[in-house]
Amino acid sequence: MTILTYDCTAFDGQKPGTSGLRKKTRVFMKPGYLECFVQSIFNAIGGVAGKTLVVGGDGRFFNAEAIQTILRMAAANGAECMIVGQDGLMSTPAASHLIRKRGADGGLILSASHNPGGIDADFGLKFNTANGGPAPESVTDAIFEATKTIDHYKTLDTADIDLTGIAETALGDTRIEIEDPVVDYAMLMEELFDFDALRALFESGFTMRFDAMHAVTGPYAKALFEDLLGAPDGTVMNAVPSMDFGKGHPDPNPIWAKPLVDLVMSPDGPDFAAASDGDGDRNMILGKGIYVTPSDSLAVLAANAHLAPAYERGIAGIARSMPTSAACDRVADAYGIECFETPTGWKYFGNLLDAGRVTLCGEESAGTGSDHVREKDGLWAVLLWLNILAVRRMSVKDVLLDHWQTYGRNYYSRHDYEALDTGTAQELIADLTDRLDSLAGQSFGACTVTKADIFSYFDPVDGAQSHNQGLRIFFEGGSRAVLRLSGTGTDGATLRVYLERYEGPAGDLTLTPQIALHEIATATAEITGLAVRTGRTAPDVIT
Repeated sequence: MTILTYDCTAFDGQKPGTSGLRKKTRVFMKPGYLECFVQSIFNAIGGVAGKTLVVGGDGRFFNAEAIQTILRMAAANGAECMIVGQDGLMSTPAASHLIRKRGADGGLILSASHNPGGIDADFGLKFNTANGGPAPESVTDAIFEATKTIDHYKTLDTADIDLTGIAETALGDTRIEIEDPVVDYAMLMEELFDFDALRALFESGFTMRFDAMHAVTGPYAKALFEDLLGAPDGTVMNAVPSMDFGKGHPDPNPIWAKPLVDLVMSPDGPDFAAASDGDGDRNMILGKGIYVTPSDSLAVLAANAHLAPAYERGIAGIARSMPTSAACDRVADAYGIECFETPTGWKYFGNLLDAGRVTLCGEESAGTGSDHVREKDGLWAVLLWLNILAVRRMSVKDVLLDHWQTYGRNYYSRHDYEALDTGTAQELIADLTDRLDSLAGQSFGACTVTKADIFSYFDPVDGAQSHNQGLRIFFEGGSRAVLRLSGTGTDGATLRVYLERYEGPAGDLTLTPQIALHEIATATAEITGLAVRTGRTAPDVIT
């Protein structure tokens, strides 16, 4: 089989972010664009000759075509084996598990996560290393440098491989293994959780709805909840993956999963509800009449993880991203275990997990996970919640209230200002950065600033340092605001403003979050001049 070498010109802007390279789908479809980025990945990791890689994606538009391109290029570059999900599908946590289980040298995951899909929407590609986790900065920096100098790529002139069946085939000298993307992952979940207790929970009349949002977790959720645990047919909603996610936005939050939220908030709603995103790594948890913030979810899971077989001996520690609320810190203090505050991006948890310093990790952007993989894992979080409910025999609302009465409540909310002019957003952050040192002691409305800084992180495992990871403003009483420009969008800039206020166990624990955080939000808006600078009088999304 003839290897073809094509000359190419480097593309500008192929810098991977915290979750790989994300661009508009049409950008990835430009002649040579995907090929140049894939070859740059191969070049940056020392080539793929003799290596085994996992490849799969969330099924969005261009997923199938991109996987065929990757397989041909991997074969042309001498890969020994490519493990690919049936129909090109594989959730991100399942890919992480498969990389680890098979001892692969890494994996290529095609997804733009919670971003919409379609020819006029978003596409993404990231490389995960041999531990199953997202590539660290040293690797993504090497990939970016390779994209600047690439002048040729290798591929094969072959027909597409049929990925519809479970099979083993060959592409040149490269073995192609097509695997059911669900089986190995479901087996792992059975090892972690008490499936007998979960079956008994459903047999008792417990009701649940899971919204797969027309994304990759549909087949996984049906296999787990309906087939293995005996939940009634129809428990999983929007279960069939589609290239444009049913023309929806596969982000599991109260805005984009509003029909599920309306259902669980209704008088006849289910006892429990959950949703996951495009590639299956994020989650949303709800109980009858109540929404669980991702920060509270991490704290509750940490406090109750011992109720599941995999964690019955306790957890080693907890890690959270800096913008995530400090609710889990209070659990760590109570249990006498370590708690780490890292920059945003799951890759920052990898060293802590590999070193055995932490067991549970979480981000405020609906991501939670444990040391079973090196990615956040939406279905894992749902199953751990179910295991807790099965043992405690309490409603979600009562579990939350009991938690707050024990540890206090961290009122918390994220305000997203989307598709801002990039220059305007950068100027806002730059101006605030220049004024940080002068803010301490100033009052804005009812709030007085005690400290303001730029978050930096020192990795306790390898000593790596990460700077400029978000702006923090602390107020009297322990409240704070955090501002970051997000790297997950493809249109303009997204400014995320995180607001937090702590209320002790004896305080008022049942306020509406936006009411509890109103004074902090007002003070933050005054400090930043947000409305004047952006022309926005309210955020686009509140979670």
